[in-house]
Amino acid sequence: MVDPVTLEIIRNRLDAITGLMQLTLLKSSVSVILKEGEDCSCGLFKPNGELLSQACANPIHLGIMGPAVETLLQKFPSAGMNEGDIYILNDPYNGGTHLPDIIMIAPIIVDGAVVAISAALAHQEDIGGRSFGSMPADATEIFHEGLIIPPSRLYRQGVRDETLVDLLKSNVRLPEGFLGDIGAQIASVKVGMRSYKAMVEEFGRGTIDEALDALFDQAEKLSRMAIEAIPDGEYSFEDFVDNDGIELDRQIRLAVKLTVTGSNVIADFSGSSLQVKGPANVGYWGTYSAVIFAFRAICNPHIPTNAGMSRPIKMVIPKGNVLNPKWPAPVSLRAHTAKRVVDVLYGALAKAVPERAIAASSGSLSVCSFGGAHESGELFGCSDIVAGGMGGRRGKDGIDLLETDITNCMNIPAEALEAHYPLRVVRSRYRTDSGGVGTFRGGLGIDRAIQVVKGPIRCSYRSDRHLTRPWGIRGGEPGQSWQTYILRADGVRQPVRSKAIFELNTGDTLEMLTGGGGGYGDPLERDPGMVLEDVLNGKVSKETAELDYGVILGSDDLSVDIAATDQLRARNKSKRGAVDWQIDRGGGARE
Repeated sequence: MVDPVTLEIIRNRLDAITGLMQLTLLKSSVSVILKEGEDCSCGLFKPNGELLSQACANPIHLGIMGPAVETLLQKFPSAGMNEGDIYILNDPYNGGTHLPDIIMIAPIIVDGAVVAISAALAHQEDIGGRSFGSMPADATEIFHEGLIIPPSRLYRQGVRDETLVDLLKSNVRLPEGFLGDIGAQIASVKVGMRSYKAMVEEFGRGTIDEALDALFDQAEKLSRMAIEAIPDGEYSFEDFVDNDGIELDRQIRLAVKLTVTGSNVIADFSGSSLQVKGPANVGYWGTYSAVIFAFRAICNPHIPTNAGMSRPIKMVIPKGNVLNPKWPAPVSLRAHTAKRVVDVLYGALAKAVPERAIAASSGSLSVCSFGGAHESGELFGCSDIVAGGMGGRRGKDGIDLLETDITNCMNIPAEALEAHYPLRVVRSRYRTDSGGVGTFRGGLGIDRAIQVVKGPIRCSYRSDRHLTRPWGIRGGEPGQSWQTYILRADGVRQPVRSKAIFELNTGDTLEMLTGGGGGYGDPLERDPGMVLEDVLNGKVSKETAELDYGVILGSDDLSVDIAATDQLRARNKSKRGAVDWQIDRGGGARE
């Protein structure tokens, strides 16, 4: 048995290696969506595809990269791999996620045997398809979304397959940037290879192999302990995605039934909608990533990130479900649906362990891919990513303007857009009153506007929660829903649905108002001093302070009228009655 000190050193060493891989990828990348948005993941795996460690980037990749490695090994068995081999794939129905996510995989070979796998996943700015960004909101089949790459060998013993490279370059709009980001992934997996070999040399292969088994068992034990703390029973919840981008007036139902028995849990999504025509479908392993994340976040966020953590968790999804679609259904917008999977899991777990519950976060991310041509004729493209607010939780307000849960991308700085593209960020500020009121307020969304300096520019826009609100919990009220508009140069303002493709011309402005997180707890119990601070910081209006929080400000607007506040809150509580509901979806929909 490996002693506990050595075991802990090896565990942290694995995390340090994947962290260095991710840093290498981000510092070497070219596109805005990578070097600023950080839409990537890096990991180390056993030769059979079991996760050893994954860098803290996008949890939506938690359950995906391992199956990608397994899929690759079916075509290229480890016995035939050599030093210097590097493999590539992106096929969502053959180990991938969606087409922009390219996965790079390299064997780590010691004494002629594959001892581990180094892998890096990066979201490419463009991989072809019918619209720039390769995530068209109007796709009806996978072929509309870009170039499909089956598991393929990119390097054989250090020699690049130029035919494959030429094929890739010929099917993307920005080949130089594409190759730059591919190079960053290659650098990342090579860092993983060198670092893992150095660890094996230091500790010995036998010690490492024993430690990995022990770390898996440790993570499994911690997961089972956390699940055992949940009362046995069945817990159900449902929520909705606005639409699939095609059938714009049809919401997509996501429903889960959690069955907890001892240290095991089954997440059954059979009650969810059938697969949809548009690209809002999520592959099986993308859904599994959301399930693993939700349990880890609610039950014990300190569980080591390896394959052992998911052993107690099983999932049921019939084929043909929106969360397990049949080929060739489009899947490019799967992140927005997967984020709602987290919401329904949080809602179900709120019934099981209410003391750990968190209100719904904004439930989406605003992504707009801009594509056009400079005056020289050279094509350009970039993506803007902005977040909403996090849900309130016991003892803490939700965090403002933060990308939450499984996507975890960074907001794109204005400078990154304005420096290289004909775009101007007109404003990017708090969206006042967007966070749900509560004892602990929901985080605020953003009011962001981007103007076209020189058009035309083709846009593929994706978000959600335009038709629903991030629900509040335990007396907290829901956050504001999302709103998006085009302000034309002639002054006409046009509403935009959550998933749309449109053209912007010179002087047109895209206005994005992202949602806030739901509130936690009775807003009439919020510390009046915290309400005053929110008003002074522009997060809460004076009207909301009085109407929803029952807080009366003094004549100078810099203090609280305590007596008047106490009287108003007493009247409001008497009129409302006791808080006897768990979830508040808005519009009187409480449960």
